[in-house]
Amino acid sequence: MYNSQIKLQLNELMTLQLQALGTLLQLLEEQHLYIVKNDVFSMEAVVGKIQSCNQQVAAMEIKRREITKGLLEDKTFSKLIEELDDKELEKNFTNIRKMLEEVRIQKDTNEVLIKQGLSFTNRMLMILNPDRQAKTYNGYGKITR
Repeated sequence: MYNSQIKLQLNELMTLQLQALGTLLQLLEEQHLYIVKNDVFSMEAVVGKIQSCNQQVAAMEIKRREITKGLLEDKTFSKLIEELDDKELEKNFTNIRKMLEEVRIQKDTNEVLIKQGLSFTNRMLMILNPDRQAKTYNGYGKITR
């Protein structure tokens, strides 16, 4: 039913996508290391690499959509993989989904650590440089700043 050329193209593309996602995961882990060490300059340097890797993954996703454009119609991509009935395609698809989940978890972890660091820094700044405005009471008897 489906052209073997399409299967081959999808397999090659998914293999490349898996490699790019692996690179992205490594970069996110490197960023995590810099966050933990509070190495701001290295953290900033790795951001450019992460953005570049994200662009590569996005370009591959666009290419995948071009390949499967006429095949999907009203189906999901996972349904198409099922219908193609190719074990290697199914394995690559499963591996990509796992890798995407790992990337998402690492990204979320990094975001939480950065937000915690910013919150701590803001609190320290408030302690070191408190608000010097006169305090007044509002209509509810609470002090406003």
